[in-house]
Amino acid sequence: MKKQAAFPKGARTAMAAGAEALARAVVAGNSGNLSDAERIAREVLAKNPQHLEALQLLGALLMGQKRLREAVAPLEEAARHSANPELETHLAIALREIGRTEEAVVWLYRAIERQPAHARAFQELGNLLRTMRRYAEAEAVLKRGLEAAPTVAGLSLALGGVYLDRADAPGAKVAFARALSIAPGDADALVGFGIALQYEGDFARAAERFRRVLARDPGHHRARMNLGYCLIELGQLDEGIACLRAAVQAAPHNYGSALRMLVGAGRGRFWLKRSAAAECLGLKGNP
Repeated sequence: MKKQAAFPKGARTAMAAGAEALARAVVAGNSGNLSDAERIAREVLAKNPQHLEALQLLGALLMGQKRLREAVAPLEEAARHSANPELETHLAIALREIGRTEEAVVWLYRAIERQPAHARAFQELGNLLRTMRRYAEAEAVLKRGLEAAPTVAGLSLALGGVYLDRADAPGAKVAFARALSIAPGDADALVGFGIALQYEGDFARAAERFRRVLARDPGHHRARMNLGYCLIELGQLDEGIACLRAAVQAAPHNYGSALRMLVGAGRGRFWLKRSAAAECLGLKGNP
């Protein structure tokens, strides 16, 4: 007996046409033709408003064009009808970027419960909780992420950041050392490890980490500023101030951080006037 088709012929033809159209949309998007890709995705959705792949693709394309508010609706519609942690993470990122933080947290908590584990969901949630100063939650989430994906350096980096925020230098060193074992020479891990050493007053070893970063990337302003602070604490005042000045001249938005380092160093110069410190950093007056 002839086996009956699972779908009517017309439905199967429509599904094939939708898949072909989305394939063309993906090719267009990968080629940088985001508007063409968006048009194709919308054409598929006009025929089938619940097409999950088309909704997900449209949301991704809108995010790629920085149209985050528009991206939320298709991503949310797709996420409600699937159990895809990658999709839920993208939705949470869009929600976070438009200020709907609590909703982003809810979606990320949902994403980290999926199997197989999606490491980025743990990392995004940990970082978001960290910005909200929910440090204990962030630590717990990131540790769970590391259990599920122990070779993802970003999870250790995020955990190290949480420990720095909590002034837990030993914990931060362990986390950043783990990140360096996965990604040797990683600049963020070296800077984080160096800052932890700063917290412990080990300025010489901290300076060595910052120098390693600058040897590879002379434009790493955070490393240069922290090196400047360490050099001042080590009694190398002129060289330290030169580092801070260079960082400010390269990127004036570093002024506030550089000024705090300059006036806060225990072995630095005492400044009677803020304007004098600003001039020392190569700025006239108080910006």
